[in-house]
Amino acid sequence: MRIVYGGNRLATVDSELAAAFTAGDHLVVVQDTGALLHIPADVHATATEAVDAASSAFGAMGSVSDGQIETFFDAFAARLADDTSFGPIAEANAADVENARSRGRSVTRLILSEDMRSGMIDGLRSWARMPSGRSAVVDRVDHEGWAVETVRSGLGVVAFVFEGRPNVFADATGVIRGGNTVVFRIGSDALGTARAIVANALDPALAESGLPPGAVSLVNSPSRAAGWAMFSDTRLGLAVARGSGGAVSQLGAVARQAGIPVSLHGTGGAWIVASESADADRFEATVTNSLDRKVCNTLNTCCIVESRAADLVPRFLAGLRAAADRRGVEPKLHIADGDESHVPAEWFGEVGIARADGTVTEPMSEAIGRDRLGVEWEWEDSPEVTLVIVPDVATAVVAFNEQSPKFAASLISEDADEHELFFATIDSPFVGDGFTRWVDGHYALGKPELGLSNWQFGRLFGRGGILSGDSAFTVRTRARQSDPDLGR
Repeated sequence: MRIVYGGNRLATVDSELAAAFTAGDHLVVVQDTGALLHIPADVHATATEAVDAASSAFGAMGSVSDGQIETFFDAFAARLADDTSFGPIAEANAADVENARSRGRSVTRLILSEDMRSGMIDGLRSWARMPSGRSAVVDRVDHEGWAVETVRSGLGVVAFVFEGRPNVFADATGVIRGGNTVVFRIGSDALGTARAIVANALDPALAESGLPPGAVSLVNSPSRAAGWAMFSDTRLGLAVARGSGGAVSQLGAVARQAGIPVSLHGTGGAWIVASESADADRFEATVTNSLDRKVCNTLNTCCIVESRAADLVPRFLAGLRAAADRRGVEPKLHIADGDESHVPAEWFGEVGIARADGTVTEPMSEAIGRDRLGVEWEWEDSPEVTLVIVPDVATAVVAFNEQSPKFAASLISEDADEHELFFATIDSPFVGDGFTRWVDGHYALGKPELGLSNWQFGRLFGRGGILSGDSAFTVRTRARQSDPDLGR
């Protein structure tokens, strides 16, 4: 069977999909690619029920006081801080971690450590203290006999699909500060942890504060199809996806074709460019401090200008080695084809690289095609980076603009004019002059972060790449008439 999509293209229903499809199921055709997404009826019902609850709750948020919202955040934080209420959450997380490890899955972001717990608590408390922005007058224009105000207001239901990282769960509730409601799905690896947080901390905090039931709703399904169903619901005001690049792109396409605005936090990986005027000490420190752990803003690709390769490549390798030594592991290097001679022979010997499924013996350094500089390395414990030697900074900028996901870039240079040209020509929402790990809502702006967006699918309209809770709002226009005889 063939299905028309995109006006003039055809997608084919294969025998496996045809056999699995039953009455009541839903089928989404991704207009960008022709992918056929099967949503079983029970999964669709689960997602719809969660959006129902969040949509109903949004209708009641207009009568909720700022004090009630503050109480919610404080109560949520208090339950995460209390060892008694946190105990079942820790147990659920330990079970999730063990299950993920047994399936050879990465657990780097899944483990709910004490640091992560503290970060969640601090984030919730910061939202409690932050101005709400609800009903804030953005602008006012006075006329004779009347005036017009533009006023901030809640956007509506904000939907999230997260990877298996428990801390983003607490971050997402930040949109409540502006009078919105939340519906979310979390990756199956962390679903047990999410259920425990809902039962032992979130739902009790909602009840204590008097916020409407459903103000935060979990799509209680491990199926990826639940995310497709949720992002197809036109009642959403905003769809936010965080996770792996391909999955996030697909979710974004589903939401966009339903007419829903999106914020996508998918493919990452930061680039560092060392220019002819780079300070060697600063460069080495930047490399080391950009590789402390694997997240989206970790150094992924390093470009060194050819005129400085003789002295900066050794400093790069020293920085990479220092980052690996901090973790007690061996590093992994991918060197662009044709640049192997810049790396000492001992870097090509076989070593144990710490992968998600254990230590794997492989060459410490391997060649990579110059057309693959943008590949993001999803490393577990062994820092993994691509190195390329370029004729000049302009060539590095072209490579970034053509091959990277257009996320974050840093230029190491002592030339102020070079920095200005770099900023003007590199197609990136995040540009710096040092370590790349600064790209973080809480670290950089003092606000819990809901998502980071790259420019892989174009620049963002009217906002920056950091989505925070106070970013989710609409603007209403209100007239105030003082002259009763006013007319046109």
